[in-house]
Amino acid sequence: MSGEQPTPANNSLFKGIFAGRRVLLTGHTGFKGAWLALWLNALGAEVAGYALEPPTQPNLFDELKLADMIARHEIGDVRDAARLESVFAAFRPEIVFHLAAQSLVRRSYSEPQLTYETNVMGTLNLFEAVRGCDSVRVVVNVTSDKCYENREQDYAYHEDDPLGGYDPYSSSKGCAELLTAAYRSSFFGPEAAVSLASARAGNVVGGGDWAEDRLIPDCVRALSHGQTIAVRNPGAVRPWQFVLEPLAGYLFLAASMWQGGHRFDGPWNFGPDNNGEMPVRQVVETAVAAWGSGGWQGPDAGAVEPHEARLLKLDCAKAREFLGWQPVYKATTALAATMAWYKAFYAGDTDMVSVSQADIDEYVKWATGGRVAWTR
Repeated sequence: MSGEQPTPANNSLFKGIFAGRRVLLTGHTGFKGAWLALWLNALGAEVAGYALEPPTQPNLFDELKLADMIARHEIGDVRDAARLESVFAAFRPEIVFHLAAQSLVRRSYSEPQLTYETNVMGTLNLFEAVRGCDSVRVVVNVTSDKCYENREQDYAYHEDDPLGGYDPYSSSKGCAELLTAAYRSSFFGPEAAVSLASARAGNVVGGGDWAEDRLIPDCVRALSHGQTIAVRNPGAVRPWQFVLEPLAGYLFLAASMWQGGHRFDGPWNFGPDNNGEMPVRQVVETAVAAWGSGGWQGPDAGAVEPHEARLLKLDCAKAREFLGWQPVYKATTALAATMAWYKAFYAGDTDMVSVSQADIDEYVKWATGGRVAWTR
């Protein structure tokens, strides 16, 4: 069933490309996927989602009532090639965003086979479904900043740096990038009807994430129960960005591909500028201050944890120069908006659709004021 009609202002964003387009989104029951589905609906797209059941309780997909808002809501596994192909055949999408993934580093240590099957073979199944569906013109495969061979140096990785991955999750995303490049060379080249790009983004924050072993969800779970926040790596430095920042990048990339075709193929980084870099300790203290109470503690002396990168930055010059994309929020603004969403939720606000749409509207207002390219 179609949701509320978008406003004309929303329809005009991203060159007006999405209004009336059939857009297939894998992973729409996840955190980023649910935000993207909500925004696409506001842009006037006819959205079909293909994903597993929402991964947590509570979850953003249910809070946003997306099953009733989007055109088609399909529960399925990207490892099920036949079912995925049947959805393509029935919906005949024009634009595809592939977000479905096993996205947790620590889980990849306990379930490496699932991680590779989902992130590599699931991507292969998606590309094969695209090959069999002649309505598709644009595919954006969302991978991760962790696809790079991370040397843990004060260096921002750009798109042609070597791929790698210490842990199974990071490695699987490097494999997915290699797979994307192979399909682009073999099947989706300059003469093909389909344009194919990959998008690499890092740590995002925003309301509605309750995933295990992620910093802000861990903070919110503890704070909402009056518990002390357990922090594994307080000294680790990450590039933090509001969830709508990379989503705006994905949308603008797809819109540019729709208009410009193969000029925009290939990998793209979407990350914050230098003011988005912040140690975990500072993020936690900012979250506690925004909540108004609470505390945290670091790991016990001698505690052994699975390897996680302590420093990872992206060079986003390509997206700035060739797309005109740029970050809108500072990390402090992103964290303030995120904690305000959770405070509304835990205060008993039953209309998180309006709260979330207001977050999108506020972000668009800031972007418009900064004359960011996708708003013009």
